[in-house]
Amino acid sequence: MTKERHLAHVFVVTSDPLFIEQVYSEAMLSGRSRHILVDDFDYATTMDFLDKYGFGYEEKELAWEYCGGKPVYLVELINTRITDESMEEQVHKMFEVRKRQIRMVINELRLIGDELEYKGKKIGIVEERVIDALNSFSDIEYRSYEMLNIEELYLVKRNILFVDAVRGVLKPQSKLDLLAVREVMRDA
Repeated sequence: MTKERHLAHVFVVTSDPLFIEQVYSEAMLSGRSRHILVDDFDYATTMDFLDKYGFGYEEKELAWEYCGGKPVYLVELINTRITDESMEEQVHKMFEVRKRQIRMVINELRLIGDELEYKGKKIGIVEERVIDALNSFSDIEYRSYEMLNIEELYLVKRNILFVDAVRGVLKPQSKLDLLAVREVMRDA
């Protein structure tokens, strides 16, 4: 806290985009908060990063095709170099796991339903609207939003979608998620 201006400087690091959305949109913080998105690596950074671990051109392209620049997935691929498993097998395994996880969210919703607490109210999640939200990414990687519906918030809470509050963009959590969502929706 500064003595002269009575200011406090607070840094918050979080992977919860709904929390960032709430902080960024609070009226009392308008003009007083700043948001810095630490996002996935771009193509060039991803290639340079994988170069340092001895990945060949085809391996790097495969990694980019499925994982994009998401650091946690890239580290997982780097760790496969320690095992006897090929990178192609690891990418396939990661993709299959993510598809199963997304299918499980949909199947649980179909079988037992779910609700999300929002602004103090418990709101039921409508399966068809979840499917519509996921299907909206069948031919786009991201989309702008003015306001998120409860099903989109549910998918953000379930770490399938990501909301960038500053740019007003909704997108899958990662490239792997985008590809998994597309395949799950094709099969649905």
